[in-house]
Amino acid sequence: MTAKPLRIGNFSGFYGDRSEALREMLTGGDLDVLTGDYLAELTMLILARDRLKDPAAGYARTFLRRLEDTLGLAHDKGVRIVTNAGGLNPAGLADAVKQLADRLGIPVRVAHVEGDDLTARHPGSLAAHAYLGGFGIGECLRAGADVVVTGRVTDAALVTGPAAAHFGWKPSDHDRLAGAVVAGHVLECGAQATGGNYAFFAERDPRALRRPGFPLAEIHPDGSAVVTKHPGTGGFVDVGTVTAQLLYETGGARYAGPDVTARLDTVTLTQDGPDRVRIEGVRGEAPPPTLKVGRNRLGGFRNEVVFVLTGLDIEAKAALVREQMGEALAASPPADVRWDLARTDKPDADTEETAGALLRLVVRDPDQRKVGRVLSGAAIELALASYPGFHVVAPPGKGSPYGVFEEVYVPQGDVHHVAVLHDGRRITVDPPQDTAALDAVPPPALPEPLPPRPAVRAPIGRVVGARSGDKGGNANVGVWARTDDAWRWLAHELTVERFQELIPEARDLPVTRHALPNLRALNFVVEGILGEGVAAQARFDPQAKALGEWLRSRHADIPEVLL
Repeated sequence: MTAKPLRIGNFSGFYGDRSEALREMLTGGDLDVLTGDYLAELTMLILARDRLKDPAAGYARTFLRRLEDTLGLAHDKGVRIVTNAGGLNPAGLADAVKQLADRLGIPVRVAHVEGDDLTARHPGSLAAHAYLGGFGIGECLRAGADVVVTGRVTDAALVTGPAAAHFGWKPSDHDRLAGAVVAGHVLECGAQATGGNYAFFAERDPRALRRPGFPLAEIHPDGSAVVTKHPGTGGFVDVGTVTAQLLYETGGARYAGPDVTARLDTVTLTQDGPDRVRIEGVRGEAPPPTLKVGRNRLGGFRNEVVFVLTGLDIEAKAALVREQMGEALAASPPADVRWDLARTDKPDADTEETAGALLRLVVRDPDQRKVGRVLSGAAIELALASYPGFHVVAPPGKGSPYGVFEEVYVPQGDVHHVAVLHDGRRITVDPPQDTAALDAVPPPALPEPLPPRPAVRAPIGRVVGARSGDKGGNANVGVWARTDDAWRWLAHELTVERFQELIPEARDLPVTRHALPNLRALNFVVEGILGEGVAAQARFDPQAKALGEWLRSRHADIPEVLL
């Protein structure tokens, strides 16, 4: 076991991230491993549809383009590359990387990980994939691979695998693995850890935020880590940016994965110098006995029309067009009809655009005919026979398919996790022997509330930060305070009931609040707010990316001392 820290960087947080990032990370400073995360829930559906058209497809082709002019540089610098860009076809991408290396004359060893694809066991699914852990990646690296391609692994596995291989960790090293999971979760979304999408961005020099650098973590043998970035790159790393990313797309204190359950309520963050945040104290527990399986299937067909309502009588105009369209749709009603009126209009506006509101109609049905020309024809026929100033953002189409994401769970032993080494050998990765059912952590003690103070009505975002995201049909909103006094106020002010008052969409939905005092944070999970998931496009913000910013814009009585 070596005592030298392992420097792991990130060059991609999603399918479509900055194309130059791989080269920037290779040239910006010393690294041992570079990781690229490509697979969101929606990405798996996109790749599944690619595979329907071409059985040889199913992986992120942009990764190959990035590798074209950087593979030699990575080889010369001794940097290993680990990526889940294999998507639904890791073997196919691994073969493509080998062909690229042969064509360029670069002697690299390419391995891949298999076993996540359970589509055959789930009839009716376009794709069904188990979230694997990092030990298959570790087997590939220990055998000497320079590039490791995976399919659906957990995002953090891209870091836990290299760390376990480097330090010789075993499946029973729960605390060390949990530390690496936390570091991996911070790295997985790229520039979100270095100032991207950050709640308090307006306090920073805007020049520093034009092009944030990508993050890296110095991981130590005990599982602790320091999150930082290459010198001279844009953005910034502080306790706030790391806290925000830690809360992103998580739930309660137990953050479960296939290798370990990390206790987020044990994480301690400290500023360790400019652009350096130390993560330590993370405790780990045995992983659950089951693996999450993400299933993507065709949900049906959807269509939409966005009507522009301008000037006076907005509500009356909306009522008229709803009544007219309702009559047209009544003859063959779609299974789901949703209207949303966005009052983007301003009184006495000095531009036509700012005088307009948007009325959005979305229809869904298993039968494409019910959302196609029926809707299109009815909307177009109103062009000269409806409200004054009638026009639409774009002509309605014939209806397009939409996907549905579902999660199910299978025993860990039911999944055949395999590391396919660079020399063709196949190594089976055994499931963990020690597992534990995932139970909720008892609510922690909260700080004493602030004594009564004079208060000012103001947006709560003046005091707290937030970051939100999606998990299937659910959304999470992480909210954190930057001072102890702000935490004392937040912990008692933002109850579930208060959250539902501020976010009316959540009033009739199950909402769970999780307190994380070490991070001075609350995490809210809102069940069902995203319908059947991002691909179903159930709401204006289908991935809940801005739900936290909406919350921060809501007003409350805030103690003057905090402002």
